[in-house]
Amino acid sequence: MIELVDIGVNLTNKSLLRDLEAVMQRAAEAGVGQMVVTGTSIEESRQAIALCQRYPDRLVSTCGIHPHHASEWNADSLSALESMAQQDCVHAIGETGLDFNRNYSPPAAQELAFEQQLELAARLQMPLFCHQRDAHQRFVEMLGDARDAIGRVVVHCFTDSREALMHYLDLDCYIGITGWICDERRGLELQQVVKLVPANRLLLETDAPYLLPRDLEPKSPSRSNEPANLPHILRAVARHRDEPEAQLAAQALENSRVFFDLPAI
Repeated sequence: MIELVDIGVNLTNKSLLRDLEAVMQRAAEAGVGQMVVTGTSIEESRQAIALCQRYPDRLVSTCGIHPHHASEWNADSLSALESMAQQDCVHAIGETGLDFNRNYSPPAAQELAFEQQLELAARLQMPLFCHQRDAHQRFVEMLGDARDAIGRVVVHCFTDSREALMHYLDLDCYIGITGWICDERRGLELQQVVKLVPANRLLLETDAPYLLPRDLEPKSPSRSNEPANLPHILRAVARHRDEPEAQLAAQALENSRVFFDLPAI
């Protein structure tokens, strides 16, 4: 069986939590042995750590404050994240970055939270798990200013243009690919540019429960995505890269283990 790591799962989301044992079982049956639980706020990061403690052989997590939650940043946020980052199961800082699409938090608050988490990742020498939407220029400026001080960086859930991809690769970023590539309407550009991602910089993720692949059959009754769908994404990526699935899976697995410093299971 092909073995995969899902590098971005919102496992603290209630749509996955309410059926957690079954979600974990279906993932294992699909070959998704390990998952990275995404921390998106102080509370969600704590919940992610708690899940890792329930499944220590299968889960690791990030800890961070997503740009949507940046307005929650306060004087205690940095110390809270730094404390959580000391946990053995926390393998990256984030999800952090900029999202100017709907500005759930004001841009100034997003930039402050991003800057602080850039500095935290640099100080702790931990990988950085990033999000960017409709804020590419400012995101690249801020990341570029800090890049020399930070080790590994992934731009997760990449859905942007060829130009944006080239900027990220120039910054030596890893690129996370989701089921967006399975969308025959919005994913066309990604289908074209995914072949430009160097093999050793490609990571695979579901971003579950979001981004259910549109071409998945049979359709999920709940319309929620889950880690068991990662092999479907693998097949789409392999097809658009004109690459054997087994070869891509082996490379993505190695990349995931290197990026997050994961032990083999």
